Amino acid sequence: MPKKSKSELVTGSFALMDSLIRNGTSYIFGYPGGAILPIYDELFTWEQKGMITHILCRHEQGAVHAADGFSRSSGNVGICFATSGPGATNLVTGIANAQIDSVPLILITGQVARPFIGTDAFQEVDIFGITLPIVKHSYLIKDPREISRIVSEAFYISQTGRPGPVLIDIPKDVGLEKFIYNFVPQTKVNLPGYKQKSYFDFNHQQFDKILDMLQQSHQPLIYAGGGAVSSNASYVINQFANQFKIPITTTLMGKGIIDENSSLSLGMLGMHGTAYANFAVSECDLLIALGARFDDRVTGKLDEFACNAQVIHIDIDPAEVGKNRIPQLALIGDVKTILSEFMSFINNKIDYIPNIDQTSSWNARITSWKKQYPLLIPRNVNFVSAQEILSYLSIAEPEAFFTTDVGQHQMWAAQFINVLPRHWMSSSGLGTMGYGLPAAIGVQIANRNKKVICISGDASFLMNLQELGTISQYNLPVKIIIINNKWQGMVRQWQQAFFNERYSHSNMEKGAPDFINLAQSFGILGLEIEFRKDINKTLDLFCTHQGPVLLNCKVREQENCYPMVAPGKSNAQMIPYIHG
Repeated sequence: MPKKSKSELVTGSFALMDSLIRNGTSYIFGYPGGAILPIYDELFTWEQKGMITHILCRHEQGAVHAADGFSRSSGNVGICFATSGPGATNLVTGIANAQIDSVPLILITGQVARPFIGTDAFQEVDIFGITLPIVKHSYLIKDPREISRIVSEAFYISQTGRPGPVLIDIPKDVGLEKFIYNFVPQTKVNLPGYKQKSYFDFNHQQFDKILDMLQQSHQPLIYAGGGAVSSNASYVINQFANQFKIPITTTLMGKGIIDENSSLSLGMLGMHGTAYANFAVSECDLLIALGARFDDRVTGKLDEFACNAQVIHIDIDPAEVGKNRIPQLALIGDVKTILSEFMSFINNKIDYIPNIDQTSSWNARITSWKKQYPLLIPRNVNFVSAQEILSYLSIAEPEAFFTTDVGQHQMWAAQFINVLPRHWMSSSGLGTMGYGLPAAIGVQIANRNKKVICISGDASFLMNLQELGTISQYNLPVKIIIINNKWQGMVRQWQQAFFNERYSHSNMEKGAPDFINLAQSFGILGLEIEFRKDINKTLDLFCTHQGPVLLNCKVREQENCYPMVAPGKSNAQMIPYIHG
């Protein structure tokens, strides 16, 4: 890094860059502008020396989603730069997206100079106040001497406990002011009001109760959410499930925790979950929730969700325990740590004898549900279906990273694509259209030599299509599939099902671009598929092409996503499948 003597004056911008790099930053996603120019000017020097890499996105929302994808796939903090005013407000959707999905980000925004704050100066907005409800913490830096401490605090806060975004707003003159700089590492961070409490009793009293509940249960079920992925708990969850022969269902955020080809996997549960997962959660007698928050899209009618079951809830956030469902036993802490301790506990328990037959009839019953209510792939003689395309991809690219946008294609991808841990990036809690393409950029930057596939819809894709420019500039070999049904597919499905087929402004055919020519205008290979006879040839080219590629898949307009739990209904009342 650029050398400065201990007595030499440096700018606030130098302190920022030095602190980011010392805290492990390798990549920054962003877009410059007036108020943040001093920081970008300093960034120029550090990039010239090969100390850091900035990825220029084409919109600030694209930048924050790219930082989000980088973080989810790598487990590291994503860093995003934006200027004041519209630059900062363009981050808001991405910040809210990261907050609800518990993604550790640091957003650094430029602000007007300190003397102009509060005067309605050009491009001044109170981004600190605007984002208060959707960040884990935020700062407005008024003294450059605080920069290093605040940056290290931001890294610590964003990653510890339940992860989340932290915003740092830096006035323009703070970035220019000179002072004697001393780096403050995370080890020196002192936050008296921020303590990661764990109410877990390491005297193993809860472990005895867990074991007792397991021994009394004949129909247990593991319900794993995004917290299990954040905890990197896949190995120990599978170990635990196999030890007790407990089936596993996951939320949309929890995909990747278990190989969905496993006999113990039930796939995703909830509104568009598998029928057998929803039947299992409706009839289980013990529900073990791991890093899950009992979201409405999972539970359906809440008072009928796992209504016959005792609940064990393990989560790092005490605010989530008892919020929607009161558990019989709650353990507050890291999922991986607690389950690892529990496995050590039972392995060292002299009087414990596992009963491998205890859940055999339960698992046999679930197997019969899988046979009776499988996920169906429509196979028209001539035309392709989204389900067939996605099922093909799952088999052809078992180690790929997948990002999705939001809608029917997202649910079909969740149903038919089997992924590894941290290989699934999807806007789950906020449901942000336009997330998939920029997120794929971040994933590809974090995983340079890996296959990254973005699953989008024709409506979602148009939300952030300008990020094709970012893909082109950096020659990122991102593979993009557009499931093109000429509609806002999920909106149309709901209008058909619940609004008497009044299709109010959900058709996207008029004004739609020629996706092949659009891709080629950015220097990206454009492909198209409509007929089944072309599936193997086209998808093989799509997967093996060395550079970026966009594939426009023309699918049936009226195809609906099933199974489906209607609003206000219990999971047991799902619509299993209707041929459109």
